[in-house]
Amino acid sequence: MSDQANPITQAMILAAGLGTRLRPITEHMPKPLVPVAGRPMIDYVLDLLIEAGVTIAAVNVHHFADLMEAHLARESRLEIRLSDERENLLNSGGGLAKGLTLLDRQKPVLAMNADLFWINEPVGEPSVLRRAAAAFDPDRMDMLMVCVPLSRTTGHNGKKDFNLAADGTLSRYQDGMDNPVVYAGALAFHPRVFMQAPEGAFNLNILFDRAIAAGRLYGLMLKGDWITVGTPEAIAEAEAVLKRAGA
Repeated sequence: MSDQANPITQAMILAAGLGTRLRPITEHMPKPLVPVAGRPMIDYVLDLLIEAGVTIAAVNVHHFADLMEAHLARESRLEIRLSDERENLLNSGGGLAKGLTLLDRQKPVLAMNADLFWINEPVGEPSVLRRAAAAFDPDRMDMLMVCVPLSRTTGHNGKKDFNLAADGTLSRYQDGMDNPVVYAGALAFHPRVFMQAPEGAFNLNILFDRAIAAGRLYGLMLKGDWITVGTPEAIAEAEAVLKRAGA
């Protein structure tokens, strides 16, 4: 198990998507740079990772890659390493696999999507990313997934993704299961889980299902309010939550 005093210090941010559901906004900018309450979405993600102790982050770029590159060049709080997908968009799994080549493949990694974040974690307690770094145990786990109850989501489509068992393992949600959760778009994992990954573009769900089959996909609950921004309408919803929280 990881030591709380030694957090996971490297991360991958998945930021290369086309943001088709956010059109027409994303006809002029990449989705991670769409402003929410005056700040690009990716800046909220960077805040969370930096607070958790991350010092190096790989970020994949494709849609309006030059704008992403220029924005990230202004980030001085941690080292940014660009994973260039201008020529070939690699989906979530392939993008993460390529980004890992820019990081230390012998050490655990945090991964996070660039179009979501959370607020209102309990004051005085470690953040969920710090808890994930401390709880991730590569001997028992392929991946430790940050999860959130549906009731604490904003902008989500209502889908229940997984069921969280009493022992912390996750399975695909089916009707009638007693502890449904939503995947919060963040993971702790060891790069070796990608050793048997497909070549080229593939979806991370392939690795999730392999981990479930092996009893090695675990979940950790977020204690805050989770926000995702997938449509233009979701921007106003997100800004309302941030305003209520005084953020």
